[in-house]
Amino acid sequence: MVQQRIEKVTVCLAMLAVAAVATGCFRVHVDKDADGKEKNVQVDTPFGGVHVNTNQTTASDLGLPAYPGAHLVSDDDKHKSADVHLGFGEWELRVRAVSYGTADTQDQVSAFYKKALNHFGDVITCQGHSPVGTPTATSQGLTCADDGKGANVKIDRSDYGGDDSSVELKAGSKRHQHIVGFEHSKDGETRFALVALDLPAGAVEGSGKSD
Repeated sequence: MVQQRIEKVTVCLAMLAVAAVATGCFRVHVDKDADGKEKNVQVDTPFGGVHVNTNQTTASDLGLPAYPGAHLVSDDDKHKSADVHLGFGEWELRVRAVSYGTADTQDQVSAFYKKALNHFGDVITCQGHSPVGTPTATSQGLTCADDGKGANVKIDRSDYGGDDSSVELKAGSKRHQHIVGFEHSKDGETRFALVALDLPAGAVEGSGKSD
C-alpha cells in the first residue's frame, strides 16, 4: 500500500539527513504506540527535517470528505494512514495518504469523489497511465502519466494494491496532486486510497514555486 512505500522512502531520506549533519546539531524524537511500534518520527537539523506521522491523517486533512459510511483500513503494518513531510531549505516534499473500505460499489465511490475533487479543478480518470474519457489533462497540466517520479517519489497503482487495470481519479497540477486510487476488492469491500502529493519546486519539468 502507499503507506508502506512512503515509510521506506522516508527511512532512507532520514538516514541521509542524519548522516549529512553528523558533525552538527540535530534532534531525533520518536513516539511509540501501545505496542511499542514507532508511530511518529521527527528528525530536525539546522538545514531542515523529516517528520513522519502514522494513523493520524483523515480525509479532511487532505481537503476531501470521507465517503459516507466508509471505515479506515489498515495495511500489513497495521497503519491506516501516513503523513510524511521532508523540508530542507526551499526544498519541500509532502505525501499524505489514508485508506478506506466500504460495502458500496466502486462506481458509487468514484461518482462521489469526482464531485469532491472538483474543488481542486478538472478531474481526470486514469487506467494504467492512460486517460479514460475526457478531459485527458487538467487545466493545470496534470496528466495520467504524472506520478511524481521527477522528485524520486513515485505514486502509482501498485502503491495501494492496484495494477494497470485499476482506476485512479486525479485533480490539481503536476506539483500539487489529489488522487483517489482504487485497490482490488477484498472481503467483499471496495478499497480505495486518498492521496495528497506536494512535490518540491523545480522537481517537475515546467513547474515553478507558484505551481
